[in-house]
Amino acid sequence: MKKTIMAASMTAGILLCACANDKGGASDSAVQTAAQTDGSKVLVAYYSATGNTAKAADDIAKATGGTLYEIEPEQKYTDADLDYENDKSRSAVENKNPDMRPAIKMGLDVAPYETIYLGFPVWWDKAPLVVYTFLDSYDFSGKKIVVFATAHSSGLNPSYEALKAAYPSLDMQEGKFLNVTSTDSFKEWVEGLKSK
Repeated sequence: MKKTIMAASMTAGILLCACANDKGGASDSAVQTAAQTDGSKVLVAYYSATGNTAKAADDIAKATGGTLYEIEPEQKYTDADLDYENDKSRSAVENKNPDMRPAIKMGLDVAPYETIYLGFPVWWDKAPLVVYTFLDSYDFSGKKIVVFATAHSSGLNPSYEALKAAYPSLDMQEGKFLNVTSTDSFKEWVEGLKSK
């Protein structure tokens, strides 16, 4: 009888997992567990306002076998918030007040990860302040943080240098500007970082 119940429980568990996978809805904890068991210990954390950085982060996660994690502001940025030509837009106001820390959704366990790929769109040569909130919210001591970014015109270096100056105790490395990158070049870049 016990064997029958155990077999039924295992079958139900397998079916539930299969259903979650069919819907593309595996939970964060399930994704984290998969990344941990393959030994990668890589987290790809990103903030993406329009989807460009999300695509780059997804490519990095595939190339590294890492866990993908979206940094989500509690109050999402609207098109009006991102209007760079309006001095009163939310992003423009934040740009003028670098000590602001917009609230983000919490709940990440960073302890299992050794390497963090941290991505964002460049705004006025800087990382959005939600990225600073993310770095303030968790303990990244002893972890390697590789910074990557996307942008319409700016490069990565000024925003990377600003982050490095703001968090001198963290092991932060300049990564890559990833507006247009092939899968092969992602893999080459990731392999190159492993030897550093």
